[in-house]
Amino acid sequence: MIHLQITIKIETMDEQQKSQRHPSVERRLGQNGIVQPLLTDLYQITMAYAYWKSDKAEDQAVFDLFFRRNPFQGEFTIFAGLEECVKFLEKFSYSQSDIEYLKSTLPSTIEDEFYDFLSTLSAKDITLYAIEEGSVVFPRVPLLRVEGPLIVAQLLETTFLNLVNYASLMATNAARYRIAAGELKLLEFGLRRAQGPDGGLSASKYSYIGGFDGTSNVLAGKLFNIPVRGTHGHAYITSFTGFSDLHTKILQPKNGGEPQDLLELASNWRNELVPMFKVVSSEEINNGELAAFVSFAIAFPDQFTALIDTYDVQRSGLPNFCAVALAMHELGYQPLGIRIDSGDLAYLSIVSRDCFIKLGNKYNIPWFKELTIMASNDINEETILSLNEQGHKIDCFGIGTHLVTCQKQPALGCVYKLVELNGQARMKLSQEVNKVTIPGKKQAYRLYGESGHALIDLLQKSDEDPPQTCRKVLCRHPFEESKRAFVIPSKVEKLYKAYWKDGKICETLPNMQEIRDRVKASMKTLRSDIKRNLNPTPYKVAVSDRLYSFLHELWLENAPIGELS
Repeated sequence: MIHLQITIKIETMDEQQKSQRHPSVERRLGQNGIVQPLLTDLYQITMAYAYWKSDKAEDQAVFDLFFRRNPFQGEFTIFAGLEECVKFLEKFSYSQSDIEYLKSTLPSTIEDEFYDFLSTLSAKDITLYAIEEGSVVFPRVPLLRVEGPLIVAQLLETTFLNLVNYASLMATNAARYRIAAGELKLLEFGLRRAQGPDGGLSASKYSYIGGFDGTSNVLAGKLFNIPVRGTHGHAYITSFTGFSDLHTKILQPKNGGEPQDLLELASNWRNELVPMFKVVSSEEINNGELAAFVSFAIAFPDQFTALIDTYDVQRSGLPNFCAVALAMHELGYQPLGIRIDSGDLAYLSIVSRDCFIKLGNKYNIPWFKELTIMASNDINEETILSLNEQGHKIDCFGIGTHLVTCQKQPALGCVYKLVELNGQARMKLSQEVNKVTIPGKKQAYRLYGESGHALIDLLQKSDEDPPQTCRKVLCRHPFEESKRAFVIPSKVEKLYKAYWKDGKICETLPNMQEIRDRVKASMKTLRSDIKRNLNPTPYKVAVSDRLYSFLHELWLENAPIGELS
């Protein structure tokens, strides 16, 4: 079970209605109850004890949290999860029950004084620097820089990685769907396929941040103020076998007047429409489906959307929907549209749109031509791109499994590495150059060209002067000596801000709508060739000349000298 500590103010009825009408209204939540210091790997606790036993409790450390490769064969990532990390720092402490559990789990040789030490720990001496949440980010550039007591900073590792990895992966996946869909509506329909309730809530939250327009997840709608959307399932259609199952047939006209028999009106319209569909007579069309549509339209006359592929889109679903839609028009209502969940989505959407246009023109109903066509059915990014090439007429995509499970890549692969201890740089070496870390405390800058697009991200030693606009900057590949270039930036953006210091939040945390807007703005700074789906151009990440030299000197100092025999 998820325990969410709600910390939002008590709203009046007017405020609640305003919040429901305006998704941008800020809604703040406390940390998910399961995010606590014991949400970690055992080896973090055992390392903490070994540090303590080695008199390292007062050592001061710097850790970097970063990733090595962009997900989904792409060349960009969206950073998300920062707010959750800050909230975790705010409540970081071990309860008495936590201490008792650790005593029962860890070896009996651990001294009681260590547990006393754990019980006093907090994040008050930690300083957290981070890139703004919702920003486009790239490999090797730290998303978080954590400074403070070695033991506390170490104990944050697993939880921070858990909070950032999936959030960033999910937001990136959503942003890629947004690129593929362009301005079309995107709805997240993945709760039933998500990895448990926490995964479902996170998917809804971060897909919205990444660019989706709404979710089917009602709890996410309540907690995060995300617009909630949905239609009905095939079960509703198949629960009706004929007109005899329809117990309510009467609908009051929208603008008043005598109640009308909606089934009778729809049946009359269906008889009139039969010649334009691929059916011989109205008897071929499924009556249970028509009854279901009538029933649902009576229940939701102002939001009527029908799922039309239960039996056959062209021979049943589409004529039945059009008959009910025209009958509702007679009574002053305006249905919203249809959803197609199977079959050739491009072809069926074209057929449906042609039908709506033809009927709109024939009966002089302008809005009928613009009825929404929604498509679902296990859609992924490549499906949307293929549909685009086929000239589909879909207005809205409902995306489930491939979005929330990130089937293309299940994990981002963020890592958390020690880069400085007591003012001395630390470096992890590896035979795989990709796994060699960039040592020391660093600053990061984004350099922009005259076009306004980002050119390159530059890492420098923290004590270097920042790059200046309109002045030449030498940018070097961290590991390949010949790869270097001069850049004359028209704009320089410092990427890190202090979000937590001296035991308190020191930077205003944006709400979800602001993070969502940040994603849009940040994505616009990238050239289109970097964002494209097929063979995107890699975005460059460089180090300063001074950091390059420092890195390689330290590498040579620490790398063992080989021996031939």
